[in-house]
Amino acid sequence: MTTLFDPIRVGDLDLGNRIVMAPLTRNRAAPGQVPSELAVEYYRQRASAGLIITEASQVSPEGQGYLDTPGIYSAEQIKGWRRVTDAVHAEGGRIVVQLWHVGRISHVSLQPSGQAPVSSTARRAETKTFTRDGFVPVSSPRALSTDEIPAVVASYRSAARSAMDAGFDGVEVHGANGYLIEQFLRDSINDRNDEYGGPIANRARLLLEVMQAVAGAIGGGRTGLRLSPVTPSNDAGADSDPQALYEHAVAQLAPLQLAFVEVVEGATAGARDFAPFDYAALRRRFAGAWMANNGYQRQMAFDAVASGAANLISFGRPFISNPDLVRRIRENAPLAPLDPRTLYGGGAKGYTDYPTLAAEPAE
Repeated sequence: MTTLFDPIRVGDLDLGNRIVMAPLTRNRAAPGQVPSELAVEYYRQRASAGLIITEASQVSPEGQGYLDTPGIYSAEQIKGWRRVTDAVHAEGGRIVVQLWHVGRISHVSLQPSGQAPVSSTARRAETKTFTRDGFVPVSSPRALSTDEIPAVVASYRSAARSAMDAGFDGVEVHGANGYLIEQFLRDSINDRNDEYGGPIANRARLLLEVMQAVAGAIGGGRTGLRLSPVTPSNDAGADSDPQALYEHAVAQLAPLQLAFVEVVEGATAGARDFAPFDYAALRRRFAGAWMANNGYQRQMAFDAVASGAANLISFGRPFISNPDLVRRIRENAPLAPLDPRTLYGGGAKGYTDYPTLAAEPAE
């Protein structure tokens, strides 16, 4: 019987176990959106994961939507990430960077020259983002013109190459949670009338072009994708036919021979049964490694891998307060609670100071 602790080959990557650290935005980048020295320690502490997927990292200045999130497009950012990857590799870990463009989930104060964010649409999202003034409503976007889209695709290609320069083992494209790619995918958001709007094949076009660009730059075996078919995150209203949409998208990826697809089941960080969706049918469309996410408890994770429902399980918030989560799952040890006050922004407190089992005081 397959367990969480069996090794697995995922694309071109050999992983020591099937427990994955999911991407977690922590808003602690240094000036210039450069990963900080604290980030080096943060990721090093969690290197026992079979795979670390970093916090989402913008592929361009226009891709930023939150204060102090790192990028993966400048020379200084690449140097900062290299310190992270070197530390994780020194501990025997594997790490990929999540490539991110937030689209309309941004604020003019975070955009170059205070410009409007870009999206598939000019309609503003009813949600908030994190700025120097705290959480504030996002700004109204402008719709990308058709002839601007190739430059967006090129930014993902360039970021993937930068990831290789930074020493990453691969990348995960963020196609979930109501950000730019999902703003094109869902007909609840996408109101375009060009070749990127309307029918499913058109709305999936940006995703497929991005994945082709990234896989073409670094190889499908080092490329993954995150999807969230029904999540309402960031004012992402339900698509009129999510099953057909996401099955089409995943099926179209087959020629790329991607390493993995990570799927958020249900509402991100919320109810797993938020809306009906046949995840097993979606999985049958994909030949690579299947990674399941959202609210997995220890036994659920064991059962999913043992049954073949998933090849890997990604854990988010448990990794924040349990840097040794792999050991705790193995030993069925209690999990330390996280401090919600320190999730976004700040310094070492609530970031690199959570103790491991060996360091916890005896009761």
